[in-house]
Amino acid sequence: MDYFAHKTAVIDEGCHIGAGTKIWHFSHVMPNCKLGENCNIGQNVVISPEVILGDKVKVQNNVSIYTGVICEDEVFLGPSMVFTNITNPRSSIIRKDKYEKTLVKKGASIGANATIVCGNTIGEFAFIGAGTVVIKDVKPYALIVGNPGKQIGWMSEYGQRLNFNEEGTAICSESKEKYILDNNNVIKEK
Repeated sequence: MDYFAHKTAVIDEGCHIGAGTKIWHFSHVMPNCKLGENCNIGQNVVISPEVILGDKVKVQNNVSIYTGVICEDEVFLGPSMVFTNITNPRSSIIRKDKYEKTLVKKGASIGANATIVCGNTIGEFAFIGAGTVVIKDVKPYALIVGNPGKQIGWMSEYGQRLNFNEEGTAICSESKEKYILDNNNVIKEK
């Protein structure tokens, strides 16, 4: 075993857990999940069957990740945020064959207590503010807040708000990365 699991964690059979991953107190990893290398799964996290997490994903305490969710590398899931996987749930109607997919692309961050409604894609390095309810696809680098979530700006890969000048360029003050705003899409200059 080249990962760490606290003695109170429950890990069901059929899971693949990458080297260096840590799973903390009272978390449950259900069957056939794939967790990448060097992930950190906080306390009281539920990861439902067949969820896929890439490398270096950080899941804070009290997060529920339901079947149908895929998180690419370096995704951050803030405390008590939640995904859904059925659009129209009813307690008395079984809809396991209706689970919808949700994709969180590389480097995206989702803040505390946010809700991600199923069937949507969160773009690369997008930033979802605390308490936000996402009901539609999110563009790469977009900063989304509110209920329902609305875009109020752009974020750098470093995690700083981008301020574009009249020519449509922005430079992250910390990392010095340069970004271009082109037709309401952000492109990181190489």
